[in-house]
Amino acid sequence: MSSGAGLEEEVSKILEEVGRVIVGKKEVLQQVMVAILADGHLLFEDYPGLAKTLTARCFASTLGCDFKRVQFTADLLPADITGGYVLDRKTSAFELRKGPVFCNILLADEINRAPPRTQSALLEAMQEHQVTIENKTLVLDSPFVVFATQNPIEYEGTYPLPEAQLDRFIMKVGIGYPTQSEEVEILERRAARQTEDVAVTQVTSRERVLEMRTKVERVHIDPEIERYIVEIVGRTRNHSAVEVGASPRGSLAMLKLSKANAWMHGRDYVLPDDVKAIAVPALSHRLILTADHWIRGTKPEAVVESVLVTVDVPKVG
Repeated sequence: MSSGAGLEEEVSKILEEVGRVIVGKKEVLQQVMVAILADGHLLFEDYPGLAKTLTARCFASTLGCDFKRVQFTADLLPADITGGYVLDRKTSAFELRKGPVFCNILLADEINRAPPRTQSALLEAMQEHQVTIENKTLVLDSPFVVFATQNPIEYEGTYPLPEAQLDRFIMKVGIGYPTQSEEVEILERRAARQTEDVAVTQVTSRERVLEMRTKVERVHIDPEIERYIVEIVGRTRNHSAVEVGASPRGSLAMLKLSKANAWMHGRDYVLPDDVKAIAVPALSHRLILTADHWIRGTKPEAVVESVLVTVDVPKVG
């Protein structure tokens, strides 16, 4: 059964428009769209030069959302993100100057380069969609999505994200290198443009994105699939390679993401395949491996995949 066909067509157009710029990454773009529909924040972890920033910027433009970018550095202060009160010499009164967090899509570039105090300035905004400045609470506009990036190989001068902050990201996604033919196409498109700038067309609006999220919330999920999600998350806690498994926030993330994935594919009900499709990006960053497995280079993604194999898939009609 279809739900909100007009909105679904807009999602297809959004992915098509972003795909005109981001070459050959259909699955990644779908994951980004699912995170947005699920009202979640996204962590990009991959090597430099793989269009993480460009992906965030293109989605903001196609969605008609206000976009801000913050380059995280070692000397970045919390007020550089949230803003603060500044004395107006003309009126001798303090006025609020809002920081970049007051937007719809915030790109936190190289988030692990800022100290924990600054990283924590995002926690309230990410979880509560509000900011507190000098005991005054200010509500952020909806939608509000944080796209954060970090480099998985360069750790000198960085501050690893604490588990509490990692848990606020609904998904962790890697983009990966393009194939040789895709990289040739990237060069051909750049040569044809004759400029570094890329132009994307606005496809929808903030209001329509909120309508999409309302449709996603109404997607039906069978109790058997809910138990399936809980079983998957529970087995991450008992896995031999895992010191600390996913929390109930991980279960809630899988619930929202599976509903968003189902709706994006034209259904108003969740299938086990929707759960499988989002399990790895939804859970891998929430696991803390045991010391010996961490030293051996065990990947959290591989742990989640091994869990999926061991859990019986429910039969729902």
